[in-house]
Amino acid sequence: MALVTTAEVCDANPQLIGSGELRALHPVFQIYGRRQVFSGPVVTLKVFEDNVLVREFLEEKGNGRVLVVDGGGSLRCAILGGNPVVQAQNNGWAGIIVNGCIRDVDEINGCDIGVRALASHPMKANKKGIGEKHVPVNIAGTRICDGEWIYADTDGILVSKTELSV
Repeated sequence: MALVTTAEVCDANPQLIGSGELRALHPVFQIYGRRQVFSGPVVTLKVFEDNVLVREFLEEKGNGRVLVVDGGGSLRCAILGGNPVVQAQNNGWAGIIVNGCIRDVDEINGCDIGVRALASHPMKANKKGIGEKHVPVNIAGTRICDGEWIYADTDGILVSKTELSV
């Protein structure tokens, strides 16, 4: 989707929007990382104020995927920091979307990866390893499932049931 914006995708696909096959997340996310435009197949994770499973996922090869983390919208601690983002960049993840907070913003902004989060917070998360992998998550007014596709740019974030041919 390098040359086509999310706005152009929306304009060209009213039928997919009408059917729910193409959805836009509510505009609640801040933009972090050097890669402002990214897309890829979704991997979902649901945690609350715990980042063990986030780190485990990002230690795997990303193969251009986007990790979507439902952190319950918590603003009490960061569930993603600089070290896992560097690892994600090195492992080939396209992006990370966090319904929660991040920290180490300067380090993350130096990485060639796309990151979206609600805010930054200096406190670290718990390390209990509690959460659910590969489950549907509801963030920013939208249900997102494993295997769907994310398209993100500076205009917003789209979720599609299938890869779009743009």
